[in-house]
Amino acid sequence: MPMSDQSADQPTGPELRSLLHELVRFETELWDAIESRVRADHGVPLGNYEVMTVIAGQPGCRVQDIAAALSITVGGVSKIVDRIEAAGHCARRANPADRRSSVIELTPPGVRILAALTATVEDELERRLGPALSAHSLATLTHALARLRTAVGAGDSADDGAGEEEEAS
Repeated sequence: MPMSDQSADQPTGPELRSLLHELVRFETELWDAIESRVRADHGVPLGNYEVMTVIAGQPGCRVQDIAAALSITVGGVSKIVDRIEAAGHCARRANPADRRSSVIELTPPGVRILAALTATVEDELERRLGPALSAHSLATLTHALARLRTAVGAGDSADDGAGEEEEAS
């Protein structure tokens, strides 16, 4: 019996492994290149930039919000926020809606360094990725990666749900 078009179009294990290897190496190489430039130009790790970007974009930002936005642990975020705060680039204040948590805000020096970091990151991205991608290709790749992240997250949710059902029986 012939395979349906849908199943014939499904990627195979070796193709998916190849994608994983390419994605991991791409992310590592790009992160390392941008990290090197950001540290050289500003003396700040790239992880700080990522966290500060979330803080700047989310009023009332909490550690949990950053962890969710960046798909990293609350403990990891807390340590990065501690370092950013020690550098004078952010401040914590009591959360008026929930005294058990803090709200994190960029300080004026934090706003200034974030603007400088953003310019450096954008310059490095344009230098490294700009020649390789048209605007259309970039939009297509960005959309595909967002779909893949959604699929991975859905797989996590399905795994979590399956475990709960097994425990309930």
